[in-house]
Amino acid sequence: MAPTAIDDPIMTLDGLTMSPPKVVGPSTKTATRPTNKIPQWLIDGARIPKHEKECFNANTHLNFQPPNKIYTMKEIGLAGHGISPNAVSEPFPLFSEEAIRQMRAEIFSEDVMENCQYESTFIKNMVRGMGTSRAPFCYDAWNSPEVLAKISQVAGVELVPAIDFDIANVNISAGDGAATVDLTAHKEKSLEDELSAVAWHFDSYPFVCVTMISDCTGMMGGETALRTASGEVMKVRGPAMALGGRERISMVTSFRPKSPFLKDETVLTGIRGISILSDVYYQYTQYRLENLEERIRARLKAERRREIAKRPFNIAEVRGFLTEQKKYLEAMLEEIY
Repeated sequence: MAPTAIDDPIMTLDGLTMSPPKVVGPSTKTATRPTNKIPQWLIDGARIPKHEKECFNANTHLNFQPPNKIYTMKEIGLAGHGISPNAVSEPFPLFSEEAIRQMRAEIFSEDVMENCQYESTFIKNMVRGMGTSRAPFCYDAWNSPEVLAKISQVAGVELVPAIDFDIANVNISAGDGAATVDLTAHKEKSLEDELSAVAWHFDSYPFVCVTMISDCTGMMGGETALRTASGEVMKVRGPAMALGGRERISMVTSFRPKSPFLKDETVLTGIRGISILSDVYYQYTQYRLENLEERIRARLKAERRREIAKRPFNIAEVRGFLTEQKKYLEAMLEEIY
């Protein structure tokens, strides 16, 4: 089983504004290959024979159980913010052990290790942008209607993967294969100092699903820390390696609302320096223009119905629609440069 958590990180810390926060990404400016090598024992241990590779099948690879608790935006003092009333969930099983085995095999394949490794000032070792050809199992899993239905159930809104390049972002941390990693070594530090393997941040995407693809047996710690509207820190139990672990591998898959009529607060700040920009810009532009196309078609249909019904033209309503689309395009201009 793979403990998973859903997070809707669109929030503000002052509780005064409904707009999303300014995302601060890593200082890495261009896609950079890591200098910190992944241990060979980890790579070898993940690979499987070709005849054992499988295609994703929701009937055998999906192992969903609802989380025991879903925290709402209201509970963290941010009611009305974000896209969904749900803020974050406790971990829950999502995939079977065999599904995780197949994912690990794709992540640590020779092709992926050669072409899809990145580093940033946030994370030393990442795998990103595997695509359909290098990681068909991962791609099919996160695009599976059955998986998306469960993810959407937890998130409180119907979701789809944000862009293909982020199916998925895999964060990798590992020892030398002999020593163990004790993440409690700094327990005497302040709460904020000991909180994370990744610094305080707002994600680039409105929703992320964090899936632990390391063995979760005997895991301790690894909470997700949220700063509430009052400034207090709230810790939610999360799927992370702690005592005695040789590895911590988490797959972070990003999502956006499926409906083109819901607000989309996706920004590219956090991923621009760890991605192939031409791929990301194309995928971002494609779905955003598709959303705009659907909005315009719906507006045009409404105008045709109004004309047939001989109702007067509503200037304020149409100007409001056009203003919203102008803001939507201006937001794209802020991201593409």
